[in-house]
Amino acid sequence: MPVVTTRLPLFPLNSVLFPGLVLPLNVFEERYRAMMRELLKTPEEEQRQFAVVAIRDGLEVAPSAPGLPDQTALPEHGPAAGFGDDPLKAFHTMGCVADAATIRERDDGGFEVLATGTTRVRIHSVDTSGAFLTAEVEEVPEEPGEGAGALAEGVLRAFRSYQKRLAGARERSLSTGAELPDEPSVVSYLVAAAAVLDTPTKQRLLESDDTAARLRDELKLLRAETAIIRNLPSLPATELTRGTTSLN
Repeated sequence: MPVVTTRLPLFPLNSVLFPGLVLPLNVFEERYRAMMRELLKTPEEEQRQFAVVAIRDGLEVAPSAPGLPDQTALPEHGPAAGFGDDPLKAFHTMGCVADAATIRERDDGGFEVLATGTTRVRIHSVDTSGAFLTAEVEEVPEEPGEGAGALAEGVLRAFRSYQKRLAGARERSLSTGAELPDEPSVVSYLVAAAAVLDTPTKQRLLESDDTAARLRDELKLLRAETAIIRNLPSLPATELTRGTTSLN
């Protein structure tokens, strides 16, 4: 079967977005302001979508002043600033579509955006010819895999233990604000986003072949991280379903 692709605006970040998770953005760079202005042209009753991809090699925010070692070097400008001659190589190959529920323009011309991850996508190409980056993307369906239900139960138990250890390390209680879900794929994405893991590890979880594979990986990670926290009582806590505001 032929590969079905679509073109979407591309928003690179130094973090991984998962389906179902909320992404607040503080948009101030011109390339991303242009993206938001374009998205606002879409009628409110339609989805205002863009693709979020984690940066493998590059800068989320383009330098705005002469940098080291050459203090006289002029900063880069344009949609691909900070990502080298071939931006595709600067990004991971799988990202997530974000649906912008709120795009609010500030008096200074920047935007406050609240978006939610929806589906995984594979990045096929990146176009740098416009005011902002766009990408040709292919939707990647989520397959359950074998034994996802039982694995989700085990991951939830391990995650609750991890939460307690994390709260103890911070000498405070962690509140989810809601009951944890029991649908395996939702569990897998929520835990991947909420656990204190580095970006490459989160990216690996996003790219898992199926839900069961992701849950098996998470079970190992949670047990290892819980053991580590016993001896390192200074790890940062994190709020479920919502990360910190990303500054582009």
